[in-house]
Amino acid sequence: MKQPELKEIKAAYEVADENGKSILRALYPEVFTQSEETDNRPVTERIKTFEDACNALGNHALVNQYRRIAEEQNPPMDETANDLVVYLKLRIVAAALNEGWTPDWGNKDEYKWYPWFYILTQEEYDDLDDEEKCRVVGRAGFGTNANGGLVYSSADNVSSTSNTGSGARLAFKSKELALYCGKQFGELWASFLVG
Repeated sequence: MKQPELKEIKAAYEVADENGKSILRALYPEVFTQSEETDNRPVTERIKTFEDACNALGNHALVNQYRRIAEEQNPPMDETANDLVVYLKLRIVAAALNEGWTPDWGNKDEYKWYPWFYILTQEEYDDLDDEEKCRVVGRAGFGTNANGGLVYSSADNVSSTSNTGSGARLAFKSKELALYCGKQFGELWASFLVG
């Protein structure tokens, strides 16, 4: 039997669902561990979706754990554990956006950033005038649903305050990445923070 060529394997991977991708990674690990051509675009242009983050990390412990918990667990997790899955998704996104950087919590001179949100009901959000929305939401944000939710606000430096605003593992190496993650992955943040 003829072995599929590299381009055929990659073509199949691009159209496969998550189960199919898992099978292809298991059958052809050498294909998916080879280094791809370097994509020199900024990380914020390469990571637009959760799947982009998974693909960027490749065979990473967080991605593998996510797949075991969210995709392969039998019986599947119920809604009471959804926050665990969403947290793991945010960990994957943070790892992909940080491109290998991890915070050094022993270094007080290293800034660590995280997105900051206001929690508003839809009615509260709708009652804001345009200037207030701009101040509260920042230059870009996401709206809330009818049951209330999260409005993206800004980014803050983790070590500049004494309160706990974000999990240490969801810190970013720059203010720009924290702002981007808060805007681009707002629905994940909302699901994690307020359900």
